[in-house]
Amino acid sequence: MLIDTHCHLDAAEFEADRDAVHAAALAAGVGQIVVPGVAVDGFARLKSVVARYPGCHAAYGIHPLYAMAAQDSDLATVRHWLESERPVAVGEIGLDGYVPDLDPVRQTHFFVEQLKLAREFELPVILHVRRSIDPILKQLRRIRVSGGIAHAFNGSRQQADEFIKLGFKLGFGGAMTYSGSSRIRALAAELPLDAIVLETDAPDIPPAWLDRGRNTPAQLPAIADVLVELRNLPRDEIIAACRLNAQQVLRFA
Repeated sequence: MLIDTHCHLDAAEFEADRDAVHAAALAAGVGQIVVPGVAVDGFARLKSVVARYPGCHAAYGIHPLYAMAAQDSDLATVRHWLESERPVAVGEIGLDGYVPDLDPVRQTHFFVEQLKLAREFELPVILHVRRSIDPILKQLRRIRVSGGIAHAFNGSRQQADEFIKLGFKLGFGGAMTYSGSSRIRALAAELPLDAIVLETDAPDIPPAWLDRGRNTPAQLPAIADVLVELRNLPRDEIIAACRLNAQQVLRFA
């Protein structure tokens, strides 16, 4: 069984055929899917999606791209959902250094406050780390949480090792499937296998063979096959290791 550790199954892109998307994932051997939140006004929809589809797990958090529109009162809403729903993680939270005109101070405020909530509720975090790894590591050293996943990891080996020291797993998905993604592919091949989890980020970060089309969780087995090829290990060994890594860091069976 495969675990998609990052899939926005609640996204509008799946509104027309979500039942079929989930059924295709199950048929492909993707038995569990983690669905991270991005903004508090979507939490109720996320909850209903997760409740409808077997094997789905919720995370709740304010994504850094949504922090610009968030209010401080939204942090109280996050707290309520963490307390009442007991999700598998706080997320998707973090920092984004790629999109222009995002206030880094505001991003950091919401990131730090959600790290504090994760620490309070003893929950792992699902991190958005795009072009922001060093400032994220700085805050993680200051506010220790019970591990989590650095989603769509694309940093250096040294940065990867720092995340691992802090109890994090590193998410690899569609970006790994492109021959030009040499650094990501090298990391996928060389990092300790017990540090890697698989993800799609569907509907985003489509693998190479989709030619920028909509990504879905049913693509995860083929993404896993790329990892098998890069590591030159038996497929069953790779699948079992990635599944165990996800279960350990997110603490579900």
